[in-house]
Amino acid sequence: MSRDPHLPHLPTRRLLVKGAAAAGALAAASATPALAALSASREAAPFVNPLVLQRADPHITRHTDGRYYFTATVPEYDRIILRRSRTLNGLATAAESVIWRAHATGPMGAHIWAPELHRIGGKWYIYFASAPAEDVWAIRIWVLENANADPFQGTWVERGQIKTAWETFSLDATTFKHRGTRYLVWAQHEPGMDNNTALWISRMANPWTLTGPQVRLSTPELDWECVGYKVNEGPYVLQRHGRVFLTYSASATDHHYCIGLLTADADSDLMAAASWSKSQAPVFTSNDTTKQYGPGHNCFTVAEDGHSDVLVYHARQYKEITGDPLHDPNRHTRIQKLGWKPDGTPDFGIPVADTAKGSA
Repeated sequence: MSRDPHLPHLPTRRLLVKGAAAAGALAAASATPALAALSASREAAPFVNPLVLQRADPHITRHTDGRYYFTATVPEYDRIILRRSRTLNGLATAAESVIWRAHATGPMGAHIWAPELHRIGGKWYIYFASAPAEDVWAIRIWVLENANADPFQGTWVERGQIKTAWETFSLDATTFKHRGTRYLVWAQHEPGMDNNTALWISRMANPWTLTGPQVRLSTPELDWECVGYKVNEGPYVLQRHGRVFLTYSASATDHHYCIGLLTADADSDLMAAASWSKSQAPVFTSNDTTKQYGPGHNCFTVAEDGHSDVLVYHARQYKEITGDPLHDPNRHTRIQKLGWKPDGTPDFGIPVADTAKGSA
């Protein structure tokens, strides 16, 4: 932004304006260090990382009340938790409430994964994945609803399973609204396909019901999407600069886990697979220099200034894992500034190094 006001100098005021400008320039020059220090003091504190220990698949949303609401997968896979804070760093020490627990038997009894909290039509909704206690890999997408203005109060009603085209492994639902239409994007195994999960989109009739066709947006086909498992999962949408960006995670949940990107023009038909282009390389990966491994299952929020974009994700602090990565609890929630390239596409950078824990 230019600092030259280009104000007209009326003839009768020319000398006065010239003298004032010179005095102003001299004052500004002498005050610059002080002003810079004052500006810096008003900026939000540097992000604390890891932000929340042993919380994977993090979801942070900033509500109209100015507070950040946080939920994530817990290592026990048996409950849904919420935290809130007026600052992002404050989520590190915010009190954690259990707002729902897995059933002892039957549906929603095991593998409680990847909850997301959304405010839709004056109510709160949580989308999450779970399986029956007696069939722990029959994972499907479920929805909770709370009509209370405060999601820590009121009653969470089980709205049931989101019914897709097939009764197959499905998870990681996210929802967004674009030009008046609400969509659901999720990961699901398509019968007859040689992969674990692909990404799908559908319009919604209400927050727990799909309507119309469901369309495959991406399937794991590139080498970096097929390490360990052939996976596209964990989708999340960011709408900026006349485009709709859809991030997703790929490969096994060890250090090969990484983030890919789909992009569509905001004027295109989001229900047409041809509207979306896929990054041919991952946009966010493990980094040996910063010692962060398997970054993935991200979402986006905004900083306290209300406009700077923030990348939210989980990662581990080590590469080698003993046994099944799903049994390793140390996927920690992390946050960092999301950059933007001159062409208007997101610049993810690299997962930042750990910071010293300070007071939030």
